[in-house]
Amino acid sequence: MKIDLSNKTSTQLRSNLNLITVIIVALLIVISFLIGISIYGITTREDSNSFIGTLVVGISCLGTVPLQFIMRKAIKKELKSRGEIV
Repeated sequence: MKIDLSNKTSTQLRSNLNLITVIIVALLIVISFLIGISIYGITTREDSNSFIGTLVVGISCLGTVPLQFIMRKAIKKELKSRGEIV
């Protein structure tokens, strides 16, 4: 799937770049917290069924992070091709 960014203005691209950076940081913090709590619950609690479920959810949410990095890279490439300094 090709990401078409040529019809967006430079200010829109910069705004999207900042937004994606914030999303990446938030995702990494929340997913790390979720996985950390899950591992703690699995190792310390006797009934760890719910913690196993949250661990699976946390690991599956990690799949969204590479997509955000790909989009961020595409926006940076488009800004660089326009001569904008990133």
